[in-house]
Amino acid sequence: MHLRLISWLFIILNFMEYIGSQNASRGRRQRRMHPNVSQGCQGGCATCSDYNGCLSCKPRLFFALERIGMKQIGVCLSSCPSGYYGTRYPDINKCTKCKADCDTCFNKNFCTKCKSGFYLHLGKCLDNCPEGLEANNHTMECVNIVHCEVSEWNPWSPCMKKGKTCGFKRGTETRVREIIQHPSAKGNLCPPTNETRKCTVQRKKCQKGERGKKGRERKRKKPNKGESKEAIPDSKSLESSKEIPEQRENKQQQKKRKAQDKQKSVSVSTVH
Repeated sequence: MHLRLISWLFIILNFMEYIGSQNASRGRRQRRMHPNVSQGCQGGCATCSDYNGCLSCKPRLFFALERIGMKQIGVCLSSCPSGYYGTRYPDINKCTKCKADCDTCFNKNFCTKCKSGFYLHLGKCLDNCPEGLEANNHTMECVNIVHCEVSEWNPWSPCMKKGKTCGFKRGTETRVREIIQHPSAKGNLCPPTNETRKCTVQRKKCQKGERGKKGRERKRKKPNKGESKEAIPDSKSLESSKEIPEQRENKQQQKKRKAQDKQKSVSVSTVH
């Protein structure tokens, strides 16, 4: 029994020495490959080097290359930066650059935002939108063409003329409709939203207060006959008021002389 125990202990000790030698040789190989590898890295790195930055990342972090001047160093990020997409592998999570015309992407075949000058359509970046679609320069996407939509016509308005519904026989009536959907850039334009047609009605007298605006204004502007005469003085009266009293007497004497001369001429004609 004792001999068996001793032999088993001997075998176990030899096996442990073998495992220790294997681990030591593996560590020597890693140090030869990365002479500056450090286990006390910061910023989410599992292993790193002074020259190359992160060499591997902690679980769930993405490994990406970051350019600093002429050199690229490894970094570990919680999510990939703009212009890259993340891919998870069994041994590493990696950030990969999107296509050249793509600003942000979900994977290498599906873009979510295009660079300037390109339009997004079904995950691809295009120079021009396909037929049946139009470019939206605000969102930089290919969208459906939208045509104008209008409502049904409203009923015709009452027959009117110059803003009133009385005092005439022939007038006009109108009807309107509303725009429900405005068209896009390539959509069909909207039809007219109002119509006017002639109408005939039986003439009826306007009651007080039903006159149109023009009629009321015309009535206000018309002055009374008496007021106009009083307001505007006669030109003859103005002239007479300006005459000198002496001139008035001379005119009266001239009138008397003319009357006497007429009487003399009449008497002479009767004698003959």
